[in-house]
Amino acid sequence: MLFAHDTEVALAYAAALVNTQADGPRSVEELPDVAALDALVDEWGWTGERRHDELELAQVRALRPRLREVWSTDVHGVVRIVNGLLAEAQALPQLVKHDEWDYHLHATTPDAPLATRMAVEAAMALADVVRADEVARLQVCAADDCEDVLVDLSKNRSRRYCDAGCGNRVNVAAYRARQSARD
Repeated sequence: MLFAHDTEVALAYAAALVNTQADGPRSVEELPDVAALDALVDEWGWTGERRHDELELAQVRALRPRLREVWSTDVHGVVRIVNGLLAEAQALPQLVKHDEWDYHLHATTPDAPLATRMAVEAAMALADVVRADEVARLQVCAADDCEDVLVDLSKNRSRRYCDAGCGNRVNVAAYRARQSARD
C-alpha cells in the first residue's frame, strides 16, 4: 500500500467525483439529480449529515472543477488548491473511529455540509500525495477521446487509463490496426 487506506479511498473517491462531470467529447452528466448524488454517496460510504436537496447537489457539483484542476497543475498548484479547500472549511484534523474503519483522520464535523466534507477529505488525501512527492500519480486518461482522471496507485507507476474501459478499448483498436496492416 502506497498511502494509508483512508488516503487511497479518498483519492479514488475524488477521481470518481471529478469523473461524474460532463467533460470531453463522450461525457454525460453523471450527477443529474439528487437521487444520483444519493447513490454516489451510498456507493462510497459517506457518513455524516445529509440534506438530500438541490442546494447540496449544486455544492457537490461546484466542487468538481476545483478538484479537476488538481489533475492539470503542478505541485505548487495542488498545494494552492489543497490549502484553499482546508482554509475555507476551517479544517481541524482529528482521529476518529467509526463503522468498519479503524482510526483515521476527519477534519470536519459530521454535520458539516456534504460538499465541505468531500472537499476536506480530498484535500487531506492530496496533502499526503504532496508530502510523499507523488503528484505525478494524479493523471488524465491516456486515451485520446477521454478526459477522465485517475490515481495511479500501481507499484511500478504503469497505470495509464481510467476505469471507464479505455485501456481495453485502446488495446483492441491497436490489435485491429495491426491485423489490418498484415492483411
